[in-house]
Amino acid sequence: MALGKRVLVRRAALGAMLSLGLASAAMAEAGASDWFATDQGRVRLVAAAPGAGDDATLRLGLEFRLAPHWKIYWRSPGDAGYPPRLDWTGSTNLAGAEMEWPAPQRFSVLGLETVGYTDAVVFPITARLEHPGKPSHLHLALSYLTCDDICIPYDAVLDLDVLGAGAASGGNYAALIARYAERVPAKGGSADFKLAGAAIAAGRHPVLELRVKASPPLATPDAFIDGRAGVAFGKPQPPGRDEDGESVLRLPIFGERGAIDRLVGEPIAVTVVDGARALEANIIPAAAPPSGGGLDFLLGILPLALLGGLILNLMPCVLPVLSIKLLGVIEQGGRSRQALRLGFLATAIGIVLSFLALAGMMVALKRAGVAVGWGVQFQQPLFLIAMVAVLTLFACNLWGFFEVSLPGWLGGLAARGEGTSFASNVAIGAFATLLATPCSAPFLGTAVGFALAAGPLEIIAIFAALGLGLSAPYLLVALLPQLARYLPRPGRWMLVFRRILGLALALTALWLVSVLVAEIGSTAALAVALLMLATAASLQLLHAPAARRVAPAALLMGAFLVPVVLAAPPGVAQPDAFWQPFDRVALERAVGEGKVVFVDVTADWCLTCKVNKELVIETPQIRARLAAPGTIAMRADWTRPSDAIAAYLRSFGRYGIPFNAVYGPGAPTGIALSEVLTPGAVLDALATAGHAKMAGVAR
Repeated sequence: MALGKRVLVRRAALGAMLSLGLASAAMAEAGASDWFATDQGRVRLVAAAPGAGDDATLRLGLEFRLAPHWKIYWRSPGDAGYPPRLDWTGSTNLAGAEMEWPAPQRFSVLGLETVGYTDAVVFPITARLEHPGKPSHLHLALSYLTCDDICIPYDAVLDLDVLGAGAASGGNYAALIARYAERVPAKGGSADFKLAGAAIAAGRHPVLELRVKASPPLATPDAFIDGRAGVAFGKPQPPGRDEDGESVLRLPIFGERGAIDRLVGEPIAVTVVDGARALEANIIPAAAPPSGGGLDFLLGILPLALLGGLILNLMPCVLPVLSIKLLGVIEQGGRSRQALRLGFLATAIGIVLSFLALAGMMVALKRAGVAVGWGVQFQQPLFLIAMVAVLTLFACNLWGFFEVSLPGWLGGLAARGEGTSFASNVAIGAFATLLATPCSAPFLGTAVGFALAAGPLEIIAIFAALGLGLSAPYLLVALLPQLARYLPRPGRWMLVFRRILGLALALTALWLVSVLVAEIGSTAALAVALLMLATAASLQLLHAPAARRVAPAALLMGAFLVPVVLAAPPGVAQPDAFWQPFDRVALERAVGEGKVVFVDVTADWCLTCKVNKELVIETPQIRARLAAPGTIAMRADWTRPSDAIAAYLRSFGRYGIPFNAVYGPGAPTGIALSEVLTPGAVLDALATAGHAKMAGVAR
C-alpha cells in the first residue's frame, strides 16, 4: 500500500513538473510571440532583433517544433496535404512579407509521395516596413496541417511587437533564423552545383530528365517540382552520368497525357537537394530524345526524318544540285521511259547510299569517343577544297571546256546512246547529299539530334529515312516518268542555259572559297581560288590531250597543298560592339544578374544561318530589341571546330546548326528556338525569358 502511495506521489510530482514546463514554454520571450502549443507540436513567430532600427525590412522566423513522427508540408506538398498559410491582416507598419522555404525532405507512405518537414524547422521571413524606424505590430493568422498516421488541421494567431529605431541588435533568435536561412536552396545554384538542363522524355512511361552539374558528384540527391495541374512527379532514380560528365536525375511523371505534353516549352520550378547543398531554378524543359529504340521510337521519329529530308530539297544548300538536276531532266527529254526511270532511280540510290555512309561514319566516330555533328565536315579545309574543285569541274563541263570520257567498263553502265550513265547519276545523288549537310532544315535537326543521341541501329534507320526524304522527288519521277513530258524540249536555248547553270555552280564554289578564308586565312584561300581559275583556263585553252590531262590535274593537286604550305593564322576573335563572343561562364553570370541573353550559333558555311540572319536577326526590329538595356547578344562561331560549342549544342540535344537560344530570369536554362527563325518567335522568347517570376509557380 505504501508502495502504491509512493507511485502516486511520483506521478503527481511529474505531472506538476510537466505542467510547469508547458506553462513556461507557453510564455512569450523577448523577440518572440507566445507559443501555440498542441499535443503534436508548437509554433511561434520570432524576430532576429527586438527592433528594426532604421532598416526598411525585418528578419523574422516562423518556428515549428514538432512531436516525434509528426510533420508539416512544403509549398508543393505532393500527393496529399497543404502548406502553412499566412495572413498578416491586422498588422501595423507592414507593407508585405515573403517567406522562404528551407530544403524539404520526401515522405513515402503506402505509395503516396509527400514533401515537407519533421522534428523542427524555421521558415525565414523578410517583412517590408511601411515606415522604417517606426514600431510594428505583427499579427499573423496561421493555418497549417500536421500529419502522422492521421492529419490534424490547426488555426493559430501569433502576435509580436517589434520596436523601432535604436533596437536593431541584441536579439536572441538571429542565429537560429540564419541557420535555417542557410538551408534555403540557392537561387540558380552555384558554379559547382547548378541545373544545366531539363527534358521531357515522352513514351509509355514519361520521365522528367534533369541534368545537374555537380562537383563533387551527387551522392544522395532528391528533386522536387512545384505543383502543376494534372501532373505529379515521383522520386528520382539513382543518378546517372551523361557524356559531358553531368549528373542526370530521372523523375517519373504521372497524370493526364495532355498535361504532360504541355510541360514541354513551359516553365517549371525545380528544387534539387543533395545532403547539405540545395538549389532552386526555373527551367523550361525541352523534348528529350527517346532513350531507347523499339517500335514506338521508330514510329515517332521516322516520319520526322522523312519530312526533314524532303524539305531539305528546298533549302539554299541544295540549290546548286537542283540546277544540275534541272539541266539533266531537260537533256533527257528524248530518252525512253525506261532510261529516264533508271536515271532518276540511280540518283535516289546515290542519295540513300550516301546517307547510309554518313550514318556508318557517325556510328564509328561515336564509338571512338569523337564529338559528331551535322555539317561538321565543312570545318575541314581539305573537304572544302575538294568541294570547290568538284564545283569548278562541273561548271567547266557545263561551259563546254571539256567532256568526260568514260572508261570502257563504266560506259557499259550507260544506256546506249542515251546520255548520262548510271554511275554518273549515283554521283549526282552523292553530291546532293554532301551539299545538303551545311543545312539544318525544319524537322531535320530534330531527327538528326534524336539519331545521334541513340544507338547504332537508330542512327542507321533515321539516316536512311532522311535519304529517302531527300530522294523523294527523284523517286517520284522514277515512278511516274511521264512527268518528263511537261518539260521543255531540247534546243539551242540549252547552250545559254548551260552557261547560266555553270555560273551558278561557279558562284557556289566562290562561296566555299569565302568559307575557306575563316579556315586557312585570306592568303591561302586566294591561292586556292587562283589555282581553280588556272584549272578552268587550262581546260579551255589547252588542246593537246596530254596537256588537257596533266596541267589541270597538277593545278588541282596544288590546291590541296595550299593548307600545308600556307598555314592558317591563329583564330583571333574580332571585337564587336554589338555581338559578344560566346562564353558559357559569362552567359551564366549575365543571367544571374537578371539580364536577357540571345545566343546565335552560326558558321560561315551554314547557308540557313545566313538566311536567318538576313531575314530575322539583323532586321531593325530584332536588332533594336537585342540592343535594349539589359539584353546581351552573344554569338558562337562554329566555322572552325570547337569542342565547347559542340558540347553546348549537345546540351540541347542538337548536333547541327543553325541554333539559337534565349536566356533570362524567366528561363535561366534557355529556350531553344526552331532552326528557321521568325521575328514573332524571337520576340516571344525574349519576353518569356525576361520575366523575373513565372506565373503559376508558388512562392
